[in-house]
Amino acid sequence: MTLRMFLIAAALTLGACSEPVVKKAEPDAPEATASTAKIGYDAELAEALGADPYGMHSYVFVTIKTGPNDAKITNEKERAELFAGHFANMKKLAEDGKLVLAGPFVESPPLRGLFIFDVDTIEEAKELVTGDPAVTSGVFELEFSKYYGSAALKKVNEIHATLQEKEM
Repeated sequence: MTLRMFLIAAALTLGACSEPVVKKAEPDAPEATASTAKIGYDAELAEALGADPYGMHSYVFVTIKTGPNDAKITNEKERAELFAGHFANMKKLAEDGKLVLAGPFVESPPLRGLFIFDVDTIEEAKELVTGDPAVTSGVFELEFSKYYGSAALKKVNEIHATLQEKEM
């Protein structure tokens, strides 16, 4: 995904903040309002996902960049072990509900990928990657930012599991 594609996707996510659609009230039902009668609104799901009234949630966004030791670690076996540990760490964090989205950037050096963590603080996100061997070895370096996006991101891993034919 190019940076441009990522920015377009982010803009579409933020588009969820646009004017809600109001549906007509059923007979004998309370009058629908713009703030509560959005078509398809699921109050129970919104609460379960920690959504605010706009369907949004705060996360920590991590940009993964090429680290200072990437070019120095050239042994294929060593790199394979580092990346196996990297993927194992991501899998555990996703299973724990902490990692809601991850993936590589394509042809965007020095940018390598991203993590989006469902945690309150940057410090918590930093703790989650302390055991990632690709980070601790210096193959990757990370930049942390607060991010405000759709609470629906928390469903990505659940949905992805129904699409994934092969393990990574």
